[in-house]
Amino acid sequence: MKVLAIDQGTTGTKGFSLDADGNFTKIASYEHKQIYPQAGWVEHDAEELLGQISKTIKKAGRVDAIGIANQGETLVAWDRETGKPVYNAIVWQDDRTKGMTEDLKARGAESLTQAKAGLPLDPYFSASKFRWILDHVPEARILLSAGRLRLGTSDSYFLDRLTGTFATDVTTASRTSLMSLDALQWDEELCALFGVPMECLPEIRATNGHFGTIGKAQVTANLVDQQAALFGHGCMMPGDAKITFGTGAFALALVGHARPQQNEQGLLPTVAWQMAGQPPLFAMDGGVYNAASAVNWAKGLGLFSDYAEINAFGAQSALARGIVFVPALSGLACPHWDRAASGLWLGLGLDTTKQDMMQAVLEGVALRAQEVVRAIDRLAGKGNFISIDGGLSSNPYFGQFLANALNRQVSVAGSADLTALGTARMAMLGAGARTLPPLPAPKHSFEPREPVSAKLLSRFDIAVIRSKGWKNF
Repeated sequence: MKVLAIDQGTTGTKGFSLDADGNFTKIASYEHKQIYPQAGWVEHDAEELLGQISKTIKKAGRVDAIGIANQGETLVAWDRETGKPVYNAIVWQDDRTKGMTEDLKARGAESLTQAKAGLPLDPYFSASKFRWILDHVPEARILLSAGRLRLGTSDSYFLDRLTGTFATDVTTASRTSLMSLDALQWDEELCALFGVPMECLPEIRATNGHFGTIGKAQVTANLVDQQAALFGHGCMMPGDAKITFGTGAFALALVGHARPQQNEQGLLPTVAWQMAGQPPLFAMDGGVYNAASAVNWAKGLGLFSDYAEINAFGAQSALARGIVFVPALSGLACPHWDRAASGLWLGLGLDTTKQDMMQAVLEGVALRAQEVVRAIDRLAGKGNFISIDGGLSSNPYFGQFLANALNRQVSVAGSADLTALGTARMAMLGAGARTLPPLPAPKHSFEPREPVSAKLLSRFDIAVIRSKGWKNF
């Protein structure tokens, strides 16, 4: 068996093939345009994304099955008859609906979203963005009146255009704030809360199975990129956890078949995946909005010019020297859920260098991930190690500091493309494979050398508090 995995991510689209012998081969990689109409707004051209997927499929040639990983909360609205989007895809990072979600929160509606969808009221999730489309795009209202409007996360748009199947899967639907975690179906109360017409939404299916056909290949897996990465790490048992350091940083820990209950740690219960014909497997999710995006932002400021420059630093940690950076460039996600928070440096002086500032940026991302893992530990207990992937996982300074901050082993996954690998493996199962090829061995493991003291962690906690209050002055 040979399958194609398509990883349609925030910054680009990548394609990989995987065969029964475990040969995992990169086929294509395309970057797409980032659109910023105004501060806080982030959009993509949905047809550009679709075009990149189509080119990847064509480049792959003959395969038995296809799996697609998507951005999660990014959404599209389009005409059912023509397939044309009525507006750009609104990306998960976009916060244009902050006022709407704050208003709903003030009215006490968050108790409903948390009880049913397991999610707080935040622009991060899709529901309020669907409402924004209906309120601000005249063509959407016209199509709604004519019964031609389709609203869906980006995966449902791709599937509709490529296969004629208007569907999503439980992992993606669980990121909208419109799906009941108990029923695994769209919820009438949630749809009414956000004013989203249920008849415009796609069918919710299991994560693997039949999602339609492209050429001679069936699409046999469809899931959120972070859940795909969790599967690609080989996480299969309750307590297994991973962190993907991409544009943002996303930690997922498996908890089992029972739906996680609400918690006070800011973690989000979500669906890890659902195999066809089986009960769902749940996970706890904790996201950090800015990881690699913070590093790339710093590069744009001129703090470094080549990534090799930030693989090691001669001085002790910036945190130990009193230099702290909070990477809240898009606000703070788990466990704070504060969109008003802003990026913040503390402890700068006339002797502070660009290297010092860059060291603090890397440490700040690691410390934000440490906050999320700390929340997971309080809820599920401390695991023995954390498996990481994504671009920042290749930075040795970052990996070692993360191990120090977590005070546990950090294992760097054997592949840099765990989202695609997990998608491919899920597609194999969806196509009927009874066994899967072995996972690659870890590239490297970091043992904690100088665990970050509670005092220094408190220093970062205080900086986070200041970042949350800055805009109130």
